[in-house]
Amino acid sequence: MQHVDGNALAGPLAEFFSFDMTTATARCNGCGAIGELARAMVYRSGAGTVVRCSACDHVLATLVETADRAWIGLSGISAIEVRRG
Repeated sequence: MQHVDGNALAGPLAEFFSFDMTTATARCNGCGAIGELARAMVYRSGAGTVVRCSACDHVLATLVETADRAWIGLSGISAIEVRRG
């Protein structure tokens, strides 16, 4: 199978990240719980934001922002479901 470069992801990723992500459903890597990100527990500090599973307290995501950059880690989420329409 031939491959194309990452530019082919522009359209599909724009669909994933161009809406309110808190309405998306995510699966926790720690316990397998599935729920809307809006139901997660969010802890904010000067260093950044930590998002934890409301069922098992496993870290779902981390967000760090500076004046000119932002990072997001989704290592605690095995899948994100986005409903269309």
